[in-house]
Amino acid sequence: MGEKQFDAIVVGAGFAGLYMLHKLRERGLKVRVIEAADGVGGTWYWSRYPGARCDSDSIFYTFTFSKELYQKWRWPERYSAQPDILKYLNFVADELNLRPDIQFETRVTKASFNDKKKKWEIETDTNEKLEAKYFISGVGCLSTTNIPPFEGVETFKGEKYHTGRWPHEGVDFTGKRVVIIGNGSSGVQAMPIIAKQAKELTLLMRTPHYVAEARNHPLTTEQQDKAMANYEYIRNAFFTTPGGIHSYSTGKSATELPPEEQKKQLEYVWESGGLALGSVFSDVGVSKETNFVVSQFVRDKIDEIVEDPEVAKKLHPDYYITTKRLIIGTNYYEIFNEDHVNLVSLKENPIVRIVENGVELENGTIECDAIVFATGYDSMTGSILRMDIRGRDGQPLKEKWENGKVVKTYLGLSVQNFPNFFMITGPQSPSVLTNMPSSIEQHVDWIDRCIEYLEENNVQTIEAKEDAEVEWAKQCDDIANTTLFPYTNSWYTGANLDGSTKRSGFVIYVGGLNNYRKICDEVADKNYEGFLLDGANVLS
Repeated sequence: MGEKQFDAIVVGAGFAGLYMLHKLRERGLKVRVIEAADGVGGTWYWSRYPGARCDSDSIFYTFTFSKELYQKWRWPERYSAQPDILKYLNFVADELNLRPDIQFETRVTKASFNDKKKKWEIETDTNEKLEAKYFISGVGCLSTTNIPPFEGVETFKGEKYHTGRWPHEGVDFTGKRVVIIGNGSSGVQAMPIIAKQAKELTLLMRTPHYVAEARNHPLTTEQQDKAMANYEYIRNAFFTTPGGIHSYSTGKSATELPPEEQKKQLEYVWESGGLALGSVFSDVGVSKETNFVVSQFVRDKIDEIVEDPEVAKKLHPDYYITTKRLIIGTNYYEIFNEDHVNLVSLKENPIVRIVENGVELENGTIECDAIVFATGYDSMTGSILRMDIRGRDGQPLKEKWENGKVVKTYLGLSVQNFPNFFMITGPQSPSVLTNMPSSIEQHVDWIDRCIEYLEENNVQTIEAKEDAEVEWAKQCDDIANTTLFPYTNSWYTGANLDGSTKRSGFVIYVGGLNNYRKICDEVADKNYEGFLLDGANVLS
């Protein structure tokens, strides 16, 4: 096998790419990981904005495939900050000696399936051509930044930043007038820290979100020891829970409880911190009555915290809680009580254009020295479609998916007409509705098992069948339609992208990681039912 020929090419050196490399290399395959950055980390390499941290408890935001690896690392905080997560991923890369098989500072520009050779031909921005039997995307759901095409962006004479591409050396906003556009997770995490430095901070907000308090704190030695001893409990969550994480729940609908008990439970999870507002009652995501109880509780909390009633009202979300990503923050609502922090609702006063000294709104101009774009990502499909991936007969994936508007996959893992192409946490899998390491481990394990089967049976290619894609899309839609998700436009549906219409169908499997795992395992147990296998020794 020549230097440019591999058994598998994996794109991305975040959680997904690192674990995929480890598994396939353990199987004896020759693997090359292609990574655009100059180090490992994926999203956590790039997202260095102030306050960046995970929103799963650190003890779950970790690999569990190896007890030894799990117990060698200690998380310093309940919700670990970006530098510590990046340190962890570097620790994993070193412990498993993964760096020799990672090619840094390289982007995949094109990947084409050669039907005659039954191989993927991969081109990079370093003018290399690589060949591999398997082509695996580990690029993640939230890695391609999205800046809406505001008129005049290039004319602004101040500083411009995107939270997903923050300067490594950091930014000092001391004495500056800062405008932040967007208040998703990155905006909510960054604003309280920027507010401590800035002379003036103005949030331009399109949609107010529900923000739960993180109640983040350092982990004591005793708490770290307990996490080490609880490995089996942590590991169990990856397999048995809908989100791949143990979270507090009454196990009951809010409608089964009297108002005083509802309030007691909601106060408990609010004071405990974290994402339990989404799980405290068993039917938050499906019952309008229960959802209203939880949503109204947060709106009441906003009214308690924010002193100006008009500002508080602007911060009231009006959608069903959990149908957009539930955000955890620290003292987010409190900053709106500070004299130098301003709030502008873009629904009332839209952005017209960006000008050289600030942002021109329909009603006046906000002058500033710096603009922070906390405008999110081209999620779910953006990073995959950014690569020019072509299947049989040169069919572009972008064309098959109509630029991400009509996503067709089987299990979120495979695409018809794209043989031996696998996606880790791809669209139509549970992905972003879970603790990401849980979904990543499940996907990588499944792909590894599949490749083992293909190699042992000398199978040349595997790909989804068209009818399996149709059935899987229907299953994803049918489950989503039993919930409140379809009532809300969100980045889950691509509604944050300029010029984008709501995607056709729901691109996340919302039936829970535990149920999804059973479906995937059953498919494998039936010798990859729903897949077309081509080659020797294929079992019917």
